[in-house]
Amino acid sequence: MSVPVLNRELVLQARQGTPDGAGGRSEAWLTLGTLWAAVTPRSGRETRGFGGAVSLGSFRMTVRAAPQGASSRPVPGQRFVMGARIFDILAVTEREPGGLYLVCDSREEVSS
Repeated sequence: MSVPVLNRELVLQARQGTPDGAGGRSEAWLTLGTLWAAVTPRSGRETRGFGGAVSLGSFRMTVRAAPQGASSRPVPGQRFVMGARIFDILAVTEREPGGLYLVCDSREEVSS
């Protein structure tokens, strides 16, 4: 298996709930750090959203592995930010048995 070219800078973020002062919670995104990744487009399609057409793209991000439980290890439910683009992380698996790299399957939604 070839070594991936990690040439895209991604910001890893996790959702954080905070009290809103009225008995509820509001959500914000907490930046956990920056990772370098190989970004590979997978597929795309158009669907209908509340405001009109929505473009859905799936991507595979390959990043260096981090130990289980480390804040630098992506998990489903987090997201990557690359400039103005946002990629929701859907699944994370090890790329090879040695565990040197992680593959993150992600989705980007863009309103038309």
